Parts: sequence; structure tokens; C-alpha cells
Amino acid sequence: MAASTRSVQCALRRAVVPSLVVILGATGTGKSKLAIEIGKRLQGEIISADSKQVYQGLDIITNKVTPEELAQCRHHMISFVDPLVSSYTVVDFRNKALALIDDMHCRNKLPIIVGGTNYYIESLLWKVLVDTGGNHESGDGGDETPSRKLELEKLGGAELHKRLAEVDPKMAAMLHPNDKRKIARSLQIHEETGVSHSHWLEEQRGQDGGDGLGGPLRYPDACIFWLQADMEALDKRLDARVDEMLSAGLIEELGDFHVRYNQQKVQDNRQDYQHGIFQSIGFKEFHDYLTAPESSTQQEKDALREKGIEAVKIATKRYARKQSKWVRNRVLKRPGDNVPAVYGLDVTDLSRWEETVLNPALQILEHLSKGEDPPIPPIAVQGAEQKNKRSHHLCDVCDKVIIGDLEWTAHLKSKKHHSYARRKKRKCDPDCDKPQSTDAAPASAAETLSEDSCAAVALGCSETSQESPTHKEVPVTF
Repeated sequence: MAASTRSVQCALRRAVVPSLVVILGATGTGKSKLAIEIGKRLQGEIISADSKQVYQGLDIITNKVTPEELAQCRHHMISFVDPLVSSYTVVDFRNKALALIDDMHCRNKLPIIVGGTNYYIESLLWKVLVDTGGNHESGDGGDETPSRKLELEKLGGAELHKRLAEVDPKMAAMLHPNDKRKIARSLQIHEETGVSHSHWLEEQRGQDGGDGLGGPLRYPDACIFWLQADMEALDKRLDARVDEMLSAGLIEELGDFHVRYNQQKVQDNRQDYQHGIFQSIGFKEFHDYLTAPESSTQQEKDALREKGIEAVKIATKRYARKQSKWVRNRVLKRPGDNVPAVYGLDVTDLSRWEETVLNPALQILEHLSKGEDPPIPPIAVQGAEQKNKRSHHLCDVCDKVIIGDLEWTAHLKSKKHHSYARRKKRKCDPDCDKPQSTDAAPASAAETLSEDSCAAVALGCSETSQESPTHKEVPVTF
């Protein structure tokens, strides 16, 4: 009752409009810089939504704000979890962050959410974590009772997928057999609740204001800024940032952290780069360098070091693209009207940062606080018609499972698929690619494949395979 009364009092006292500012964008686009400037000017406080920055240590590789930046604006959710903890989840983050937002509203402070872990941000904006009753919650990004989930993940992907297909065929049809983490989570939910994961998702998405990706929006008047940059310019900036990290002591930081927290795990062959802070870009990439035998020559160590640096740069640029793709697919293409206003800001030219980023952002927030439409229009939301269905496809040619209609279309157009298709075509009929002599006697239908048959085999989507269960779409999306 006390918590309920407090929420009502906060709602009556709150004078913050918009109720929430969210800053999205790929790594290296300057999200923290904008957040700090807005916070200083508009009495805001920053909540970091970064799954690696919650852990103590690795300040360089996780790109934490500096002590000088922390002094400019109050920050939350940074460096408070022991690095050896691997059970911190999106549910833990969501619960703590929502309480912080409520407290800021009580104090008439503007909550500013910034960070690179987009599913953390999604858990705040939308009710996407499935409430299964009691204390158990899970969803697209969350794990509860992680010890059981980790135990399940030790099983092979094929075995896990088989188990899931037996208890939740709808969810199994939407998950790739290699996606052990999501399969284990779905199995865990069924074990602990006796109800399939797909059922919980259907129930959640059926709520008033829900959609195909989750439940209703928490803060309808939230304002989202999406920092965008030309990818070629961003790639150069990211390479330069890695070089700056190296100059700041990145290698030394990784080496020290490895000795304190990871060396014994490697010796026991139980290192884990899939959970906790060890997922940070850098650990897996520098694994060979950090674990090089003492007998290695300096030349060998230098080669491993350079290999690690290049791997970090590649992984960073790949991650930046993944972050941008998430904004397009999980925000701009979100079904229905369940999306706050998203304003694009161009961060390509850093010499014009105030002109193209800070001033437009402040202008937008000023108009919103007055209940006016900003002169800068938001990005158009593309809606449900663009949603990618997580249907299950099997390519007979490549012997590969593809999840998602867009991924399936891209696979059929890929060079790799067509290469396999040509090989299979030649194997079916070695003379298929050879010009036919006009003097040759026509072959009987029983002795040769027709041109249409060759094409069907090449595409791996014959009439039979299209009608098979592997090509049926399921009504629930993940």
C-alpha cells in the first residue's frame, strides 16, 4: 500500500515532460556526450543501460564515462556488480531502473536513458518481459533462475531443440537449433511454470496496447533521440577509438583482469565468453594473446597482439551495425502505434556537433515541454507491414535452417547458396550446363531431369519442401 501511495504522490508532483528521454545509437556516436549536456541543462539524471558497464572493472574496454564526466551530471547503474557474477539479468536491471525513474519523477528530475544494450532499453520502454506469475519473469532478453538455464545450455543444441519441440512446438519452430540460450530459456520457463513460453508470449501480446513484439508502452510521452552517422565515417571513428583505448592502457587492463578473474578458468577449461562481463568485446578477441604460452617468442606474442587488435576493430564495427539494425527492426518497424516519437540526429560531422545534434535536441525538448509539436518532425514509423516474421525455413541445398522471412529471402540470393545450388545441379545432371547438340537424339523423360526440375533442385525449395512442416509459418513471433 505504501508503494502504491508513493506512486500516486509522484504522479501528482511530477512536472517532467517528456517523462523520459532515451538516447539510442551505435557505439561511437556520442550518446553519453549528448546525455550529459541535456542533463546539465534540464535538471536530468542519467541511467546507464549498458550490460557491461554494470560490472566493476574494465573501464576502458567498456568505455565507461570518466570521473570528470561523472562530476558533470549524476549517473546511475555503473560499476555496482561484482565481475565474477554471471547471473545479473535484464530483469534485475529493469526492476532497479524503473525504481530510479519513479524516484526521479518524484524529485522533478528528467530521467535520461543512454547505453548500447538495446534490450535493456526495450525492457524499460515496453512491457516485454513476460510475467509468468510469482517471482519468475522472462522474455526476449531476460533470464531468471540463471543457474538452471546455464545447466541446460551445457547440453547440445540438437538435444535442447528436440526437448523444446516436445513441450513447445511453436517456440521450437521459431528458434534456430544453434540458439542454445533462447532454447534453454524457453525450456526453463516451461519447467518452472508448467506452461509453454509461447503461451506466455501470446498472453502478454494480447494485452491492451500490446503488439507482436511485446506488451504495452510504459511511457507514451517518452522522447527518443537516434544518433546516426554515415557508416564509412563511423568506421574510421571506431578504429580511431580502439587506437585511443590502446594508448589508454587497454592491453594492460585486459591482462590484469585476465590474471585476477579468468586465468584459472582457462586452466580448468571452463572459461565463458557468453555470460557476464566476459562478453565484453576484447576478451574473446584477445584470448590467444592473453593465454599465450610463456615459451612464446616476442615475435609470436606481437603477432597475436596485432591479431587481437584487428579482431576488436572488426567486432566493434559489426556491433555498431547490429545496434542500428535493432533500432530499425525493434523500434521503427514496431507494429501498430505503440512507439514513442523518434527524432534522428546526424552525428557524422563532429565539427558541427552543436549545430546538428545538441541544439536540435534541446529545441525538440523545449517544444515538447510546452506541449507543442517540434519544428523538426520525428522519423516515420514503418509499422507492422514491415515486420519480419520468424518463420522456419529449411534449405535442402545448403542443409541449413533459416529463421525469418527476410533472412530466408537474403539466403536464397546469397552467393554461397547459388554456389551450392550449381554444385548440386551438376551432380544431378553432369550435362546440365553443357550446350545440347542439335543432332543428338532427344532423351526420354525418365532419363533426364527437366530444366524446371534442375531449377527447383538448385533453389532447394521444391513443391514438396514448400509444403513440408519446415516451411509453415507459426502465428507467434519471438
